[in-house]
Amino acid sequence: MKRIFSLAALVLMALSATAQNRVKGDYGYLYCHMSDRGEYTAYALSRDGYHYEDIIGGDAVIDPKVHARIEGGQRDAFITRSWDGKGFVMVTTDMCVAKSHKWDNYGIDLMTSKDLINWTSVTFDYRKGTSIFCNPQAESVYKDWSTINRVWAPQIFWDPNYVWENGDKGGYMIYYSMLNRPEEKYDRMYYSYADKSFTRLTQPKLLFDWGYATIDADINLLDDGLYHMLIKKEGGKPGIYTATSKQLTSGWGEPVENDYVSFEGRKNCEGSSAFQLIGDKTWRVAYIQYSDNPKHYRICKADEHLRNFHDPVDIEGVTGPQHGSFMRLTKKEYKKLQKWSAQQKK
Repeated sequence: MKRIFSLAALVLMALSATAQNRVKGDYGYLYCHMSDRGEYTAYALSRDGYHYEDIIGGDAVIDPKVHARIEGGQRDAFITRSWDGKGFVMVTTDMCVAKSHKWDNYGIDLMTSKDLINWTSVTFDYRKGTSIFCNPQAESVYKDWSTINRVWAPQIFWDPNYVWENGDKGGYMIYYSMLNRPEEKYDRMYYSYADKSFTRLTQPKLLFDWGYATIDADINLLDDGLYHMLIKKEGGKPGIYTATSKQLTSGWGEPVENDYVSFEGRKNCEGSSAFQLIGDKTWRVAYIQYSDNPKHYRICKADEHLRNFHDPVDIEGVTGPQHGSFMRLTKKEYKKLQKWSAQQKK
């Protein structure tokens, strides 16, 4: 009996030590994305992962003027369930090209919600330097934060193993690309940790540097025990590639050169987001094909190892699809958003 208990305890410890975003729901999918009609966050719902219906006609579900305190625009929305399953967290790029007329920005917005409709937020303006972080005394990646040029496309990964200075365990790894032109030659991937309240953020650390610009990373843990990352290479041979690591914040090897989203030919693609269909071990990879006019937001298939990309099709039913993320929903959550949408249209 003692041995059975020990084995069970070890299994539970192993499971609890795995970094992974919480997945729940077997009814449908939420596509949470930046709208191509404007720099705001929009929702769309789907039962099959391919055919969607806009929530409130594809208009903003969150007021960017309230929550994007730097530039009044929000791009690249990434959403997932909170660590305890009792709510939701979202992170966006605080950026408004329409206002600034340049592809630079200075920070990100961290948001929390209990119902997917009402959100509270904290904005981090990186130009203010280390004082905005909860560990200002830590070693800094930059000498001068006031010259920062980009803080792009943040995403979230729950890590139960992260230990805070006071001994508390568990944090949200926020990973994103940054560029500070006076101090580095190209965009590189960094990461910070946010606490369980999703209001405090650690100073960034370098995730990896392959010697050329990389943006739009998307990390998932697969059954092989490896973290798999989709990422856009802007240097070397451009495109969306994959890389793997045994650890979340280190050990990222060079991308797999012979297996990438190559079937779009010379068309430029970015903003990849991988998700699994309900009851299916294989993957779907969504991305924006931005060199076309009009643009195409595509969903292709990949195998259970997040390899062998094939059969791309356009997403259907979404007004202005752009860089975003996908999350499974319960029937109650799905119907609630439909009802809210109908009420907003009246």
